[in-house]
Amino acid sequence: MRPILSNPGTSPPPAGHYSHAAAGAGLVFIAGQLPVTPEGRRLGGESFDVQARQVLANVQAALEAAGTTVSQLLHVRVYLTDIEQWGTFNTIYAEWAGEHRPARAVVPVPALHFGLMIEVEAVALAGVTDRP
Repeated sequence: MRPILSNPGTSPPPAGHYSHAAAGAGLVFIAGQLPVTPEGRRLGGESFDVQARQVLANVQAALEAAGTTVSQLLHVRVYLTDIEQWGTFNTIYAEWAGEHRPARAVVPVPALHFGLMIEVEAVALAGVTDRP
């Protein structure tokens, strides 16, 4: 069986040879999402808060395009260029994820592409709708 590849219309086309989301074997894998607007504007000059919210919006758009939701996340990996932003990110992330608490790793890195401050990748269950 071939994987299902997805690029949400609310995101710019991938900048490299990849898809924003790939689904197979009951899972959805979200490629590393950067703080880039749907129009393709990189938010490198914006505050960390703005960048973090855009990244999470991009993750959510990729999940939804692949037929799943934030509540079906199993694992999230976050790359930060400034680990001092961890607390800020955690607050924004908690608002975004709500009561759902998937496994998560926060990884400090020296630099990200385009001088951006955050990147997020994720794995979720495929084809499962939210439960009340």
